[in-house]
Amino acid sequence: MQGLSNETNLEIRVRNFPPGTGKWNKMEHRLLSYISINWRGQPLVSRELVVNLIASATTSKRLIVKAILDENEHEKGREVSDEDFTAIMIRGDDFHPEWNYLISPIFRT
Repeated sequence: MQGLSNETNLEIRVRNFPPGTGKWNKMEHRLLSYISINWRGQPLVSRELVVNLIASATTSKRLIVKAILDENEHEKGREVSDEDFTAIMIRGDDFHPEWNYLISPIFRT
């Protein structure tokens, strides 16, 4: 995000939900009950089965659900060095700085 801030010369304000709070929008919340009904206690033995059960769920208003399995590999445990972290122009927000912050562009001459 620091690179984007530098490139666009814009401040980036990041807001996060506090731990333990729901992040679902209304559509996701409504779909969950239909997905749960569709599972009917079936053992979830593979990722493909889970995706297929989600994709085959339909609501009473005939909402069509599309689901695909993301088979891309995503890097785990990536760490930012102390040197890289200190290069980020980051400042905690006035409201819950442990969750919300501002990244400012670095002006180079």
